[in-house]
Amino acid sequence: MLFLLLFCFSLGITIHSHIFHRSTFINSANFISGGVYGTVTNISDYFSLKTYNNRLIDENIRLREELLKNGISEIDSTVTSSTDSTTNYVLHRAEVYKNSYKAPKNYLLINKGSHQGIKEDMGVITSGGIIGIVENTSANYAVVQSVLNTNSQINASLKNTNHFGTLSWNEKKDYRKVQLTDIPKQANIKIGDTIITGGMSSIFPKGILVGTVEKFTFNQSGNAYIIDVKLNNDMTNVGYVYIIENKDKNEIEQLLETTENE
Repeated sequence: MLFLLLFCFSLGITIHSHIFHRSTFINSANFISGGVYGTVTNISDYFSLKTYNNRLIDENIRLREELLKNGISEIDSTVTSSTDSTTNYVLHRAEVYKNSYKAPKNYLLINKGSHQGIKEDMGVITSGGIIGIVENTSANYAVVQSVLNTNSQINASLKNTNHFGTLSWNEKKDYRKVQLTDIPKQANIKIGDTIITGGMSSIFPKGILVGTVEKFTFNQSGNAYIIDVKLNNDMTNVGYVYIIENKDKNEIEQLLETTENE
């Protein structure tokens, strides 16, 4: 027993002090936990098929309505390929195997990884709005940092005015709300206003739904708002997600880095 205790202690030190060992440990843990949660999810999905089918039907209706508004009558039935050859974004579909929403730092585990083209810092959404950002990947799984994570910071804006700020989560609040800060006091804000992604980063395109304004106050200095945003997504019930790939992400980041270093 003493040998096992010392062995585990030394193994922990090795993992935390060496980048290669830590990376290998994370990938292995993702693989094992992904397999276990995959089996559990397959069983629970069997009893939730009607709910998922209704959601898919609703989403298809919304997509066709948007296509009709833009004068398009047909759409490619696959989600994994772009419907517009000129777009900079491609969507990948994935299933959620694990989801937390009550801890200070919440994560989701999805069943797509580097072998399927998923990379760190890709945005994750559903038909209802934003979910989070990919943080780590293994071959066939990925861990997503939830929007309900105290480390999460996402650019978002008021749809009606285009004033933008930082979307974060106060763990003392509940899982149905996030906070939008740094909105200047000149902005005309009303209860019920729509909050969307601001498009000021290479992760999320502009216009992805976040939620609606539920309450707002001034910060301590009195020059900016602190807004409570009611999430459009039900973060306790996330089954399938879309991962956003920005094909121009590397080019944009290299250009910004070059500019900042000048």
